[in-house]
Amino acid sequence: MDIRNDVRNVAIIAHVDHGKTTLVDQLLRQSGVFRANEVVGERVMDSNDLERERGITILAKNTAVMYNGVKINIVDTPGHADFGGEVERILTMVDGVLLLVDAFEGCMPQTRFVLKKALGLKKKPVVVLNKIDRPGARPAEVVDEVIDLFIELGANEDQLEFPVLYASARDGYASTDPNVREGDMKPLFDAILKNIPAPSGNMEGPMQVLFSNIDYDDYIGRIGIGRVERGHIHVGDSAVLCHRDGTTANEKITKLYQFEGLKRREVEEAALGDLVAVSGITGLNIGETICSPDRVEPLPFVKIDEPTVSMMFMVNNSPFAGREGKYITSRNLRDRLFKEVETNVAMRVEETDSADTFKVSGRGELHLSILIEEMRRQNYEFQVTGPQVIYKQIKGKKCEPIELLMIEVPDSYVGAVMENLGTRKAEMVNMDTRGNGTTHLEFKIPARGLMGYRQEFLTDTNGNGIMNSVFDCYEPYKGEIIQRPQGSLVAHEAGEATGYGLFYAQDRGRLFIGPGTEVYEGMIVGVSPKSDDIVVNVCKKKHVTNTRSSGSDEALKLTPHSVMSLEQCLEFIRDDELVEVTPKNIRMRKMILSKELRMKQAARKK
Repeated sequence: MDIRNDVRNVAIIAHVDHGKTTLVDQLLRQSGVFRANEVVGERVMDSNDLERERGITILAKNTAVMYNGVKINIVDTPGHADFGGEVERILTMVDGVLLLVDAFEGCMPQTRFVLKKALGLKKKPVVVLNKIDRPGARPAEVVDEVIDLFIELGANEDQLEFPVLYASARDGYASTDPNVREGDMKPLFDAILKNIPAPSGNMEGPMQVLFSNIDYDDYIGRIGIGRVERGHIHVGDSAVLCHRDGTTANEKITKLYQFEGLKRREVEEAALGDLVAVSGITGLNIGETICSPDRVEPLPFVKIDEPTVSMMFMVNNSPFAGREGKYITSRNLRDRLFKEVETNVAMRVEETDSADTFKVSGRGELHLSILIEEMRRQNYEFQVTGPQVIYKQIKGKKCEPIELLMIEVPDSYVGAVMENLGTRKAEMVNMDTRGNGTTHLEFKIPARGLMGYRQEFLTDTNGNGIMNSVFDCYEPYKGEIIQRPQGSLVAHEAGEATGYGLFYAQDRGRLFIGPGTEVYEGMIVGVSPKSDDIVVNVCKKKHVTNTRSSGSDEALKLTPHSVMSLEQCLEFIRDDELVEVTPKNIRMRKMILSKELRMKQAARKK
């Protein structure tokens, strides 16, 4: 068995917003990756526009730093549960993990999820308590929480002997002493070298590389990112690509890259334990292996958890179809969705009986809404249904996905939160009070019970609550849940919304549009306080007579309308409604636009 002491491969895992990307920033800065006079923005690893806007990591990123002659390959992983598929496959590339935990919040749902995966794959952990300088930080209690979590998840003795470091990624220091508030990241680098195992295997054996990620370049084409599991790989080598279905293909390595800081550097060869990017392999998919022709041995790939939520993506057939988008046909939509599946392993796309409709399944609402937002920015125009949970038959019983929900709220709002969650079939599993006047609540709740709840939660807690959830298990069906008690305000005719029409419509409910907005019959323009839909004429104009002065409109006062985000629209719509997505607008509409046809259908159901 050969050991490479000059390389370490480590992934940074944590709950969302616990400071992973900020920590990577500091490690890059303090290892001398950037020039002294180089202007570097915050969260340099979040390169995607959506990541920067939302402040979350969506795609796993590779980087590498040098410390004391050792190359440390670092993988920054997403923290949000919906992108768990990214975390799972990335863990196959590394030998150890940095588990980041907020010194104030402690162990959260995603902490449990990512740690479970890492321990299951026998990865060695180093625990970093981040945000040690935060007011209210409770390092001693959080360390106890982490130990309890390790024991609960069945960690072995070796994994339980984890080192603990106390850090502030923002201020750029780490220490083994919880009381230190200065210094640099040197203790963390030392801990990585000491505790993360060096890659081991057969250095001289036939080449074997397992690919865990795929990148795409307009000039080069597909780039496979993976780890050399055995032997050496050289530019110009002949290789056999082992597909997951058991078939093989002969390929040639045209270009080879390794990671240095934020760049990829072209190299001639790489050896056991190196993380590499390979181009020239045309039919490559995630989870596949390339081997030496002398010894074809595909490696097993980690099983990715199944999707729990699905949506229907359809060709846009509204009266405004084709006005704003560039890619509007079913072929455009199909090609784009199947291209997404190649790199997004936790997503599924299925064709349906209709050529214009595709069923897309993912890990959660955010997982799917990020795809919708990306497509919208790429000039696609389409419409989607609301998210539906995926049911399973287990031992002859209908079962549904259950989420583990963690909530932190000021004590005064606990009653309102518990009352609302009770109507959504939530079961409380834990409750404890924190010293700063907040209460920590844990629930098990059906995934469909959470849909549409986020907005209500903000209202119930006046925006003071924190809510996080992660998929837990499948349990028998919990019964009917009332999703949205209010009906919709539906436009009566096509035209342009006027101040006069909106003034009289606002008495019927809360509006989503302002004057000058183009509408069509069947478009949703607001929400009604009653359970039934109300048809309103927002295009109504005031008939001018010779007895009315032209300035009499000035007296009309409009209540400011609510601007709905994409996620809010997806949560808002009922089963008979759709969200129309274009590069410029997000609209909601009824599936059946005509009022008469809707009434006929309702009469048939009765």
